[in-house]
Amino acid sequence: MRPDSDPPQARAPIGIFDSGFGGLTVARAVMDQLPNEDVIYLGDTARAPYGEQSIADVREFTMECLDHLVDLGVKALVIACNSGSAATLRDARERYSVPVVEVILPAARRAVATTRNGRIGVICTEATATSMAYDDAFAVAPGVQLFTVACPKFVPYVEAGITGGPELLADAEAYLRPLKAAGIDTLVLGCTHYPLLTGVLGIVLGDDVALVSSAAACADSVYSVLTRAGLAHDEPREARHTFLTTGNPESFSRLGRRLLPDLITDVIQFSEPWKGDWRERAWS
Repeated sequence: MRPDSDPPQARAPIGIFDSGFGGLTVARAVMDQLPNEDVIYLGDTARAPYGEQSIADVREFTMECLDHLVDLGVKALVIACNSGSAATLRDARERYSVPVVEVILPAARRAVATTRNGRIGVICTEATATSMAYDDAFAVAPGVQLFTVACPKFVPYVEAGITGGPELLADAEAYLRPLKAAGIDTLVLGCTHYPLLTGVLGIVLGDDVALVSSAAACADSVYSVLTRAGLAHDEPREARHTFLTTGNPESFSRLGRRLLPDLITDVIQFSEPWKGDWRERAWS
């Protein structure tokens, strides 16, 4: 491909932000949908988990990280964190000139298109549940009844590398019991860690309940936004994926490779002095 075949802005990377590791499921989905795109992923692992933080703190942390990604010259922002999306979406779209895509509205739209009986469940963190962001997202959908359950133990399981076993199964059965009793036929995985638990969720809920991944729905939205804006790479190219963390890069790399093999390359600690001009590298 000729180096000038895309406009300069299209050659910029996509910026993906998450409080920690869960957003890697979004990153994987975005890379699968848009394999020609450079990606810069920033995980705020030093201050994670966000699900236990106040909405005010989540907003502050998220906007700070989004500012850093914008400073690196990204062409679009992806808030790959349900808690961060709930706390900052309106502010982010008003603050930045680049497109902003989050995980809540795309998942809600997909769930509405999927449900047969209008009874939709959402599992999420405490912060997301408290924000009522999913209630707002579904408010305009006629005939939908929403049932939300916070599942605070699920993130620690995933980040410990536990995606099965009797203890996790017992907790999943306890969390999902009221949703089964409500007769839901669609469940939104309202935390980007949760797609890694689809096995145990499927066992508890059975085949009649459709699982809607906020990660996959978000990636579809990123594809649509970039394509419509003329910001997508049109031809095959070798994409570069950069992973930044505010925490320990070795720990991030180790857990990231365990959760999503072959996704993680080198991980850089965000607080380290930059080597070279990242904006120039991203746009080159």
